[in-house]
Amino acid sequence: MKHEDKPLIIAGKQYASRLLVGSGKYRDLEQTREATEAAGAEIITVAIRRVNIGQDPNEPSLLDVVPPSRYTILPNTAGCYTAKDAVYTLQLARELLGGHKLVKLEVLGDEKTLFPNMPETIAAAETLVRDGFDVMVYCSDDPIQARILAQIGCVAVMPLASLIGSGMGILNPWNLSLIIEQATVPVLVDAGVGTASDAAIAMELGCDGVLMNSAIALARDPVRMARAMRLAVEAGREAFLAGRMARRFAASPSSPMAGRVA
Repeated sequence: MKHEDKPLIIAGKQYASRLLVGSGKYRDLEQTREATEAAGAEIITVAIRRVNIGQDPNEPSLLDVVPPSRYTILPNTAGCYTAKDAVYTLQLARELLGGHKLVKLEVLGDEKTLFPNMPETIAAAETLVRDGFDVMVYCSDDPIQARILAQIGCVAVMPLASLIGSGMGILNPWNLSLIIEQATVPVLVDAGVGTASDAAIAMELGCDGVLMNSAIALARDPVRMARAMRLAVEAGREAFLAGRMARRFAASPSSPMAGRVA
C-alpha cells in the first residue's frame, strides 16, 4: 500500500526533520551540540528540572550550544509525578523562555518503571490546554487514552515504545498501529528506542516521528549514533510511503519462469 506524503506539522509549524532528540546524559555540552547537529533534529527536548536554560546564571546554559534561534526548544516535565508539579514546571519554563507555548508533558507513575500516570497526565493536559499551552504528551500505548488526549486539545501524542531508557525497542506494534489509525494529531514514539532499526520500525508503522535521548547519548559513539538515527528515521519514512510488498506463504522467484528461453 502506498501512502500520501504529508509534512510534519506541530502546533501550526512545519518541520523537515522527524527525529526529535533530548539534551541530557551527554558527556558535556559540546558533545550535546555535536550529536544534535549530527541528528539533524529541529526540536530539542529539555528537562527543566535537570538542565540549566537560564535558571542559574552562574552555570553554563544549554541554550549556548542549542540556541532557540536555530532550534525549537521543547521544555518537558521529566521527574514530575503529579499534575500540579507538571503544570508548575511548564509555567516556569514559559517564563524562562519568554512566553514559549510548545511543551512536552509527562507525568510519571513511579520511579522504577517511569511509566506514565495517565489520570494525572490527563488532568495536567486539561489544565495546560486551557492555559494556552501547545501540549505534546507522553502517554501509554493505549488507543483510548491517546484519543482522549487528542480530544482535550493536545497537539501531538507520544506513546512509549517500551520503558524510558530501556532500549528494548517497540514491544507492542499492534497498539501503536491502532493509535496511528485513529490519529487526528501527529503520533511520535517516545521512549524505549535502542538502536537505528527500532527507529526505522516506528516510522515504517506510520509514526510521524520519533523522540529519543538515551539511545544516542549512551551509545559508545553518540555522534555517530545520532547520524545513524537520522538515516533510520528517513529510511523508515520512505519505506512507509513506498508501501511494503505483501507477505506471502510461498516463494516468488525474482526471475519469472514464464517466457524464459529454453
